[in-house]
Amino acid sequence: MAAAFAGFSPKSTHLHSPISFKGPHSSFPGGSLKSLCSQSKPRNRNSDFINLVVASASSRSSANSSDGGSFYLNFTGFPFPLGPFLNRRTFRTEAVKDCIWLFEQEQALGFSSVSTNNRMTVIKLKSGGLWVHAPIAPTKECVQLVKELGAPVEYIILPTFAYEHKIFVGPFSRKFPRAQIWVAPRQWSWPLNLPLEFFGIFRAKTLKDEDMMTPWADEIEQKVLSSPEVGIGPYVEVAFYHKHSRTLLVTDAVIFVPRQPPDCISKESLLASAKNGLAVKFLSKGKEVPEEPVVDNKMNRQKGWERMVLQILFLGPSNLLEPNATFAQMSQKLIVSPIVKTLVFSKVPEKVRDWIDRITRDWRFKRIIPAHFSAPINASRSDFLAAFAFLDDLLGERYVTRPSLSLLFTSLMGKAASYFPPDDMRTLSSLDEFLVSVGVVKKTVSGRKQ
Repeated sequence: MAAAFAGFSPKSTHLHSPISFKGPHSSFPGGSLKSLCSQSKPRNRNSDFINLVVASASSRSSANSSDGGSFYLNFTGFPFPLGPFLNRRTFRTEAVKDCIWLFEQEQALGFSSVSTNNRMTVIKLKSGGLWVHAPIAPTKECVQLVKELGAPVEYIILPTFAYEHKIFVGPFSRKFPRAQIWVAPRQWSWPLNLPLEFFGIFRAKTLKDEDMMTPWADEIEQKVLSSPEVGIGPYVEVAFYHKHSRTLLVTDAVIFVPRQPPDCISKESLLASAKNGLAVKFLSKGKEVPEEPVVDNKMNRQKGWERMVLQILFLGPSNLLEPNATFAQMSQKLIVSPIVKTLVFSKVPEKVRDWIDRITRDWRFKRIIPAHFSAPINASRSDFLAAFAFLDDLLGERYVTRPSLSLLFTSLMGKAASYFPPDDMRTLSSLDEFLVSVGVVKKTVSGRKQ
């Protein structure tokens, strides 16, 4: 999320630089969604047409950081260094009892007041070992929380090319030197395309699409999205499916923005974002911006969070002075981030559609864990498809090849999930048009999986 510009995707590799959907049953090629929906509770008559609720995770933990356990020095990242530069507290939650744990740290964009959460997911395999997805900074606190699980780390997974995840793989692997490292294919960095060894990643194996020969293949399956180059490099993301818990793991494919800020984001960051600084004055729709001190209270922390979210999603939202209206439209629903949609997925709709279709056809997931914002999210395949409804408009399909009443309903859901306020999209759309006009980004890149 922090590295939005390089590669002109929301995730890029720089040189050191649960939701509940209650609706009708759905059918897909290769299987029925009926069983996924059979446990849905009756709809509250007063609820919204689409009722989205983030699943609560149990056993929230944070190791004692008073002894410097959260210290981590990092000033790398080009052109924007990734903060916090000295201190990263780690929060652990149990997403699936005795099976899946989430570890989160704050991640900031350079010297700005914009932060989000960065998530590592740990799955306990039948062997008794741990499978680690998208490592975070291996602070003393983080390592202690991993070791408290009482199992050896066997595999460390880099599911993307993105710098904000790649940077921690090497340091994390040195804390668990017996673990195997597996990385997404077609790794690259910018402005210099450096080998993985430069990032401290040695003897890494490459993740392959639908590879049934991985040591974890009986428990976790994988599908690779590997696009043609859309800017200065290709977009690569590997999705995983943990069969026992019916959990889908993604990096940036979808997000669910919570109403409240994640615990890992500090009050100092939230209050800094609530301050009426230069960005607010520039993005205030011409309204007078008051000069007033920021008092530490619930209202200001919430305002800071809403401003952070809108800048992460839109780069230049229309109104940072009063962010609550747009924030309400963008939160509490499963979506593709506007930046990912505009600068990446809209360029390679056929590739993305093939990837999404294979995921929904083969995997009967009931929850999703992304690398940012809320997780775990209780969501079915129809919810996931709805978030990508914009692909059908781009490809001119409109479900013609997959007709059913339930998919028509999913299409209507998709209209809601894909709607982004035009005023807030203006900066992002203008940036996209400019990049296309100067040839830095291609308008579309065709090519389905053969």
